[in-house]
Amino acid sequence: MKLRTHRAGIGAVALALAVGTTLLGSAGNATAQSSSPAAAKTVLLGQGEGAAFAMTNATAGNQIVRYRRSADGSLRRVGTTNTRGLGIGVDLDTQGPLRLSQDHRFLYAVNAGSDSVSVFAVDGTDLTLKETVYAGDQPVSLTLHDDLLYVLDGSVASNSIRGFSIGANGRLSPITGSVQPLSSPIAVPGDIEFSPDGSTILVTEKTTALTLKPSIALDAFAVDKNGVAGVAKRNQSAGIRPFALAFRNDKQVVVAESFDASAGRSAVSSYALKGGTLQANSTSVANHQTDTCWIVVTHDGRYAYTANFGSGTISSYALGDDGTVTLRQGTAASLGLSSQPVDLAQTADSHFLYLLMRGKGGVAQFRIGDDGALTRVGVAIGGLPVADGASGLAAY
Repeated sequence: MKLRTHRAGIGAVALALAVGTTLLGSAGNATAQSSSPAAAKTVLLGQGEGAAFAMTNATAGNQIVRYRRSADGSLRRVGTTNTRGLGIGVDLDTQGPLRLSQDHRFLYAVNAGSDSVSVFAVDGTDLTLKETVYAGDQPVSLTLHDDLLYVLDGSVASNSIRGFSIGANGRLSPITGSVQPLSSPIAVPGDIEFSPDGSTILVTEKTTALTLKPSIALDAFAVDKNGVAGVAKRNQSAGIRPFALAFRNDKQVVVAESFDASAGRSAVSSYALKGGTLQANSTSVANHQTDTCWIVVTHDGRYAYTANFGSGTISSYALGDDGTVTLRQGTAASLGLSSQPVDLAQTADSHFLYLLMRGKGGVAQFRIGDDGALTRVGVAIGGLPVADGASGLAAY
């Protein structure tokens, strides 16, 4: 099986059962000030406008690249803000390392190279760093629900989740007893997501020990009224290498399956979540693309979109009322083989979809039609490293 060679930072290390990744210490020389003169100016947003944020994940100092979103969905880069943490320089191989709170007041970013999460207050396109907090060994993905935030730690030595309560000012406080290991010590996790009601956390395991059955799994953690997660409950994945997942409001969940980056074999499965058990609705519905990894569901629950790293494309699926998925377009958008898509984000109204392109150091922009079709709006280039680890995208 041939896996992506660019993922030596996390995935390939775990797959080889090598020693844990050496982490860098806390960044003391980065500041919360913007590195761009334009960023020092407050950008007032007009009606129908918003913002988007992408993360550099750079080893010399992690940064957030900030964009103003016009009413037509186009993005314009307005500045860069430091996280006061370090990235790892290769893509994080996960979904959700950069998350906005539901009310768009706060932005949370992982610093996988310095074991922390940065908390920002959001004002239009402006970011003000409020704090960085220790978040375990190599935090790689985040999920939020109401006043709870959970972190997925993805190092070989950790493979666990840990919880924080979110204060009114956006700051994080660790939740006692919330740290739980995944069901496999070499899970190579890809995503952590709260269910819509906050009662369950799901984590994808891209690879697990062959001696454990099922060998490829989705872990479910029940969350009690105090925000404390219980022990992992293993659920078998319908397809090979489940990478990322997305929920509908009715607790139906869709999962992107990369099939170990085998050419043309990628797929999406869907499940109903009942308690901590996943019941399959559709199993491995193929999109005929390569290395499908990231996935989002429109807020009305009608469509899902996947980013396909190996093909440089986006695929679209229609979601039925019963939770089943049907391929709409295997190639709903094509960015080119060199684009290397690594994350997706949509606006709060689901009118626009954004794609982070690691290979081009930019963000592609699309309008989502009523029928689920994608229309390209433009590409914002600049501020991000090219083919060097950019990971994380959020928008409103």
